[in-house]
Amino acid sequence: MDNALVRVGRALRLALLIALALLFLIPFYLLVRNGFSSEQDITSPEWTFFPTHLQWSNVTELFNDTSVPFARSLLNSALIAVTTTLGTLLLGSLAGYGLARIPYRHANKVFYAILGTLMVPAAVTFVPSFVLVSSLGWISTYRGLIIPTLFSAFACFVFRQYFLGFPRELEDAAHVDGLGYWRTYWRIVVPNTRPVFAAVGTIVFLGAWNSFLWPLVIGQDQNSWTVQVALSSFTTAQVVRLHELFIAAAVSVLPLLLVFLCFQRWIVAGVERTGID
Repeated sequence: MDNALVRVGRALRLALLIALALLFLIPFYLLVRNGFSSEQDITSPEWTFFPTHLQWSNVTELFNDTSVPFARSLLNSALIAVTTTLGTLLLGSLAGYGLARIPYRHANKVFYAILGTLMVPAAVTFVPSFVLVSSLGWISTYRGLIIPTLFSAFACFVFRQYFLGFPRELEDAAHVDGLGYWRTYWRIVVPNTRPVFAAVGTIVFLGAWNSFLWPLVIGQDQNSWTVQVALSSFTTAQVVRLHELFIAAAVSVLPLLLVFLCFQRWIVAGVERTGID
């Protein structure tokens, strides 16, 4: 009787997980289905699970569209997201390690001040940031798109909290061998915290890749558009190109899936260690 109940419970959990997985995959199915459909199939009142004719030409049409430099937008987003992620990991981990390990009587005050910035709405600092970037002549440049977003109070908080629980014995052994804080950080701390770096880096990468408002305002030249800005250009007051919009959205999701698949093991381990929700 007990074994039967256990099997029934497992079957119910499995059915629930399958149902949730299917619900999760519906948006991806719609992207692919509509991306390879014609405008008539997308707007048709009669729904079909697959389009009547797969429009493989939508891909070439997307990248040959002279009004939207989508290939350049993908390159811009990749460069900005990777640079922002690396810079944020470096600055956030250094700040977190310094606040957690280097003796300084005002360390807690500095930490609380950093946490206070998380409570300031982004809309409050948007205009001053734009004025500063504009005065520096960084409009439509990588510097304007990357540098203002490099430091993350969230990353600093996560690293600081993790480093507080990092085994001091490893650092003490490094200090005995003559290593200072800097070399201890590079040779001992970083190699042993790769899952945390992967978890935080993935969150930062997703945020940088999906960022829209700041790149829209700063990237005023088409050559500095990111993929999110390019996606918005397919829907204007004059024309709505649904088939290009869907295939472009499907293409823009691929880098995110690759990042997740490559770092999945470290991401899960990092979330377990840091308690990130």
